[in-house]
Parts: sequence; structure tokens; C-alpha cells
Amino acid sequence: MSTQRVFVARLTGCSVFDPVGDRLGKVRDVVVIYRKDDPPRVIGLIVEIPGRRHVFVSIGRVTSIATGQVITTGLINVRRFQQRGGEVRVMAEMLGRRVTLADGSGDAVIEDVAIERNRLGEWDVGQLFLRRPRTSASPFAKGSTTFASWSDVREKQAPGEAQSAEQLVATYSDLRPADLANTLLDLPEERLIDVVEELSDARLADALEEMPEEEQVHILEALGDERAADILDAMEPDDAADLLGQLPEQRSEELLELMEPEEAEDVRALLKYLPDTAGGLMTSEPIVLSAEATVAEALALIRRHELHPALAAAVFVTLPPYETPTGRLLGTVHFQRMLRYPPHERLGAIIDDSLEPVPATASAAEVARMLASYNLVSVPVVDQARRLVGAISIDDVLDYLLPDDWRSHDDHRTAEPVAVTTSAIRRRR
Repeated sequence: MSTQRVFVARLTGCSVFDPVGDRLGKVRDVVVIYRKDDPPRVIGLIVEIPGRRHVFVSIGRVTSIATGQVITTGLINVRRFQQRGGEVRVMAEMLGRRVTLADGSGDAVIEDVAIERNRLGEWDVGQLFLRRPRTSASPFAKGSTTFASWSDVREKQAPGEAQSAEQLVATYSDLRPADLANTLLDLPEERLIDVVEELSDARLADALEEMPEEEQVHILEALGDERAADILDAMEPDDAADLLGQLPEQRSEELLELMEPEEAEDVRALLKYLPDTAGGLMTSEPIVLSAEATVAEALALIRRHELHPALAAAVFVTLPPYETPTGRLLGTVHFQRMLRYPPHERLGAIIDDSLEPVPATASAAEVARMLASYNLVSVPVVDQARRLVGAISIDDVLDYLLPDDWRSHDDHRTAEPVAVTTSAIRRRR
């Protein structure tokens, strides 16, 4: 009889601690191996540690799995997890598989898997949470659910065969873009392409923006031309320009022709600048308003959910037209300053004109010094006629200043497997 049971979907995202209570990371998946006549045996957990690296923690180093937390011995190997032959990930590969019930009552799909600890202290796959096919034609209808033990079902897919991409995408629905990007890059090549084809354009665009450039190019080239153009349309113009800048000129132009004309125009404007200049780093979609606009109008614009926090920190006041390249830049109104004035106050009356914009030809180093000197999170970028052409946020500058491979899981300092304690992890941060 099992002495402990935990459902994997609930375990995913739980914090992992060492014996003294220091947090090591969070659970991302459970790894099992199939056995001939017995339920799959749990061999370890995939844990995300600081730096968003996914590592393998042997189940032998897990001393306790309780609601909301996992306790380990405190020693983990910081080499990036690489799946070996015969290993199966529960979240990424088992959930969504089709099974046949041994009692002859039909087929079902695995929606969750319980792992159970037996009296010997070993963890095995125990109960399965299953959903039967729906019996109604209504799109809102769902099939009934049931529990079954491993011995009560027969898989319709071969052991190790991946679940449907649709089911896998559903399990990733709550991940932040950066976490989604890392999770996708951990998938085998074939699964990666299957899943990105299933993701929505906006979701994939967000994830691509968090990936190393070579991975962005690889994924974009694996998509059809029309889909690739749709993804570029959904990306921020500066990120789309950076990605297209990695492609051969002819290929880049082909994709630009397929993009929405308005989006392509913004990207073309950014591609005119060298990548290590203010023009090459900026976004061409800052918030621009007239001097007659009110504080209330400005606050309504910056509270939009999809707006990056750094770009929401200020609005730029210009002469018409109010889309980049705008009329002459008059100045900046910071969010905090707006809060000090009544909603009906005109922006023209509270402009901060003491902050000089940066020219589009300024170097990235100059922009970084300006942001640091004046404690800014964004700065306006202008052309020779002082027309606003974009804005640079602090994250754009950090992306440039950090090493090219900073987004990668791997770190050349940890190329060989090393067992480290919690304090050692903290020193690496």
C-alpha cells in the first residue's frame, strides 16, 4: 500500500528547499522510466534553479514531497538537464496520452498522474486521472472523468511517444514568456516544432522575444512563410528588427513583404540603424501625445495591460504628427509627475524639458551612461530635426550590455557536472 500520493500537475511549480529552508528552485516536471510488468518508476525531478536553468534532481536526494513544497538533501548537480533514452517526462510527454481501459469500457485521455511513495521509499506512478470522450456534440461539453490504476489501462501510444502538442500547450498556459521560452528550448527538436506550431501567434511571439537569437532564427525558419510573417507582426518592432537582422538580406525582405504594411514599415525604419546605436536599440512605439492632451488621457494610455512597464513610465509630448517619426519633441511627462496634478491638467503645462533626448546615432554606451546618470528607465530618441523616432527602455540596453548567451541555460563555468550547496548557488547569482 502506498504511504504518500502526489499529483504531478499540482506538484509542478512547487518550491524546492534544502534542509535548512533555503529555496533552491521550483519543480518543472517529473521524470520516470517504463518497466515491463510494473508501473513506471520515478527517477527524479526537473527543477528550475536561479538563472532559469533546468537541472535534474535525483529522487534519491528528495527527502519529502508535501503540499506546496519539496525538501531535498541540499546537494544538486547544476549541469543542464538532458533527457536520456528511456526517460519520459510526465508533464511534457505523458499528459494527454490516449489509453484504453482494461475493463473494456472504452478509451480515455490522461489528464493527471499521481506518483506514490511505497514502503520501501521508492516513488512509482500510481493512480491516473482520466477523461473519457465527450458524448455530446456541444462544443462546451466535456467527457466524464474517472480514476484508474496503471494496471487498469493500456496505452494506445507506444511508451515514450509524445503527447499531443495541443495538450502540452495547455499545460504551459500559465507560464511567463521567459519561462515558456526556456521550457520550449528543453524539448526535443521534433516536439519543439510541433508545439510552436500549436501556440498562438501572440504567445509564440512573446516566447521568441525571450530566446537567444540563434534559437529565434531556427524556429522562425522552421515555420511556413505566412506563419513566420504573422509571428513577426505580433513581436515588438525592435525585437522583430533584431531577428530579421540575423537573416540573409533576401530572406528578410521576403518576410517583410508578407508582413502587415504598417508593422513592416516600423521594422524597416529600425533596420536602417546600426544594431549598437540608439536607433538600433529603440522601440518605435512609445506613447506620444499632444500638449493639449490631459493627465487623465495619458494615465488611461499607460495603464494598458499589454504595455511594457518601462515604456509606461513616461509619455512624450510632440508637435503633430503623433506617430513616429513625429513632429518636434517638446518634452517628457513622467508617470510620477502626472500623479501630482489633477486629471484635467494639460500635459503641455507639466512637461519636463530639462532631459535632453539622445540622437538616433548615439552609441549604446552613451545611452547606458545617460540612463544610469539620471536614474531613468526610458529615454526619447530623436533624429537630426529633433523629431521623436522612438524610445529606449532600460531592458533594451541591458539586452545589449549582457553577454550574447545570457539567455541560454548553459554557462561555460558549469560545463562539467558539479554538486553545489544552496550557498554556492547564491554565490553564482
